[in-house]
Amino acid sequence: MNNISVAYWRRLFAAGLSFMAVGACGALRPAATPHPAFYSLEGTRDAAPAAVPTTAPVAASSAAPTLIINPTHAAAGFDSPRIIYVRETHKLEYFAHSEWVDPPARMLAPLLVAAVENTGAFRAVVQTPSAAAGDLRLDTEIIRLQQEFGTQPSRVRFTLRAYLVDEGTRRVLARREFDTAVPAASDDPYGGVVAANRAVQTVLEDLSAFCAEAARSARMEK
Repeated sequence: MNNISVAYWRRLFAAGLSFMAVGACGALRPAATPHPAFYSLEGTRDAAPAAVPTTAPVAASSAAPTLIINPTHAAAGFDSPRIIYVRETHKLEYFAHSEWVDPPARMLAPLLVAAVENTGAFRAVVQTPSAAAGDLRLDTEIIRLQQEFGTQPSRVRFTLRAYLVDEGTRRVLARREFDTAVPAASDDPYGGVVAANRAVQTVLEDLSAFCAEAARSARMEK
């Protein structure tokens, strides 16, 4: 073997070692972590932001009560920004790279105020903390907000418990649990988020009607 051939094979061998080293480094390097996606609850029936209403809210009577809305609570497991899904009964799981921008209970509070205000059944609707005094108080708790994969297609179930309380007597005037399930357009976090917004909108409509009716009944009893 002449000197040129020896030099050639040495260079080829060195190149092979370098290639193997680069491959080994690539295998040891951790895979890039996907960036998390953040979603909001806006109480809309589609994926687009809620449209600005073209009609003004119903005007309230001067004799209508003032409603105080306390911060919404959430049952254990539903009090964080993590988006929950269920494949087995009683077992809560979380999407790895998808979250709410805020815990659902916090995002729900301003939606509650807007929905109840639009009924015209109250002189004012005030969200606590506030120095304003009120005649009635609304307490709410999220029991569940989860995407359920036990059906095809999957569905989002939203359950909200509500109490309307007389601020003067501390008597519970009305209590109701609102529960709705909305099919998801796709079996992924985004499909669940869209369905969750529709479920929230349905519950807000039912809740605002409940509050208005309870307030009218309370006025008639006095």
